[in-house]
Amino acid sequence: MQPMVAALALVWGSELVSLNPSKFLIFLLASVAIADAPGSTGTLNISKPGIKEIQVPYSSIKPIATIKIGGTADWVLVTQDAVWVASTKPFAVLRISPATNKIIASIKIPGGACSGLASGFGSIWAPICGKKPALVRIDAAKNAIETLSMSPAGPEGGITTGDDSVWLVTDKSGTLLRIDPSTNKVRQKISIAPGSYNPIFSDGIVWITGVERDLLSAVDASSGKVVESIRVGSKPRFLTAGSGSIWTLNQGDGTVSRVDEKSRKLVATIQVGIPGTGGDIGYGADSVWLSVFDVPLTRIEAASNRVVKQWIGKGGDSLRIGFDSLWVTDYKKGLLLRIPLDEVQ
Repeated sequence: MQPMVAALALVWGSELVSLNPSKFLIFLLASVAIADAPGSTGTLNISKPGIKEIQVPYSSIKPIATIKIGGTADWVLVTQDAVWVASTKPFAVLRISPATNKIIASIKIPGGACSGLASGFGSIWAPICGKKPALVRIDAAKNAIETLSMSPAGPEGGITTGDDSVWLVTDKSGTLLRIDPSTNKVRQKISIAPGSYNPIFSDGIVWITGVERDLLSAVDASSGKVVESIRVGSKPRFLTAGSGSIWTLNQGDGTVSRVDEKSRKLVATIQVGIPGTGGDIGYGADSVWLSVFDVPLTRIEAASNRVVKQWIGKGGDSLRIGFDSLWVTDYKKGLLLRIPLDEVQ
């Protein structure tokens, strides 16, 4: 998923004190130019060394379809009968038929989808940022939209559905909303660790990463009670569930943390070598899959916690698994690639 512009200041801030006034002016102008450049993510190109001995070129993969989405392509979602992905230029959520690999609907939304896509209760849920942040609800049968007054805490967040509710973090202070899909009203506000933004639902628990405190929180979906807070890797952001575990992509150090769902204990920290903002993680075919810029695909074997292969090159940013395929975006080129799982086993 696309990185946050704010990361620029965080990375460079420590260098400012050593610059004289003339160098500072040059630095400032360069910073603005980078942030405002067309297609720029507004972040530094942080080195992602990965794991050299298992790397192969991303160009060696032969996708069975390459689909033009828009100015950018982000936030892949796989449902029972479709693949969904968000775009800019225009702001839209696109529906793709896995039978034909064709776009069958382009649903315009009033802003950029900035905090994930989720499916549930006959709808696709898309938090949007911009001048009027909101939550867009798309009727999955009619492709019609409804705009709700709830809004995400900011970009690089997430949304999930599960049990009888939709779950969305709406501020930096750690307010998790539980939304009733039958009324589109908030039924519960839950306080979680500040700086937590990305939820997923698994087996009766809503799990939320706390990027600012290096935490993974577990919320009982029935009561709304926080039942556990687990220390994981540096700056955990995106997460997935599979093989009885929750897996977090840690943007601070480029590792993946594995937390057992039953014991709620950290059981493995896996070195992947892909630090930096953006990226994505998903589970399928007994593997954990990751995507970031310049390292568009990494496979972790779930049974062994071993990184078995890493593909390097241009592209990447978000992914999901479904219909015997990996669906991987090239965010900057606005493309969605369909890669057969047989191609990357």
